[in-house]
Amino acid sequence: MERFTVQQASQYLGIHRDTIYTMVRQKEIPHFRLRRRIMFSKEAIDSWIREQESESVQVSSL
Repeated sequence: MERFTVQQASQYLGIHRDTIYTMVRQKEIPHFRLRRRIMFSKEAIDSWIREQESESVQVSSL
């Protein structure tokens, strides 16, 4: 299982690191903590992206 740090997740998603922190605080993105460190599972992020795309398509087709 591949895991990302905040910096790696921001690069993978193409968004600013501060945006990642905001999304974590608001529980908008799947993450977990190893002690104080915020981590992301690549599989969980990929699944979350597919869900976001699916929701976007459903809203657009209404």
